[in-house]
Amino acid sequence: MIGTVVPRPIAWVTTISPDGVVNAAPYSFFNCLSADPPILALGVENKPDLSFKDTAYNIRHTEVFTVNIVDFANVEAMAATAAPFGPEVDELEMAGLTAVDGTMVACPRIAEAPVAFECRRHTSISVSSAREIILGRIEMAHVREDIIDLETYYSNSEKLDAIGRMGGDGYSMTRNAFDLPTPSVEDVMAKGHASLAQTDLNVGSKINPD
Repeated sequence: MIGTVVPRPIAWVTTISPDGVVNAAPYSFFNCLSADPPILALGVENKPDLSFKDTAYNIRHTEVFTVNIVDFANVEAMAATAAPFGPEVDELEMAGLTAVDGTMVACPRIAEAPVAFECRRHTSISVSSAREIILGRIEMAHVREDIIDLETYYSNSEKLDAIGRMGGDGYSMTRNAFDLPTPSVEDVMAKGHASLAQTDLNVGSKINPD
């Protein structure tokens, strides 16, 4: 499954322990599920002995977490935070990253990340003894200024330069994208089955449904 449901967005999750130790770890079982209210979902697997990973443990005890988006510039630092450090270790410090205090929640974000969403736990769903899904409501969003068009409030995916998770050790970039507007019923009917069954596109091109 994880080799075919690709690419998956990556949540670079920062939490803080009840003792005040910052934790950071990447999760690719992640997506946005609702815009209103703004809800993000994390799929978190337990350790082999079924005890909670630091991320899940900290969220259960503090009720807050921050999802940082990973861009290509930070991919090696992200990978470093995936190493199985003990709960007493600050992964951001180990990776040479900068923690910035949260605005709405008592949990830091990563200064180097292009986007960060401060979240409060909405609910948790246990799907087995080894896995749970954590839903978080976004309380505050931080977006690097050059990514947002201040007139339209649209984000620029090229400047965001986010990466995705593939199967195994694979990752993907989002630099070769294309636009494909949703056609009208009339456009679909006019094209017919034969032309719709095969797509011949140049990667990176802008596509017009006409």
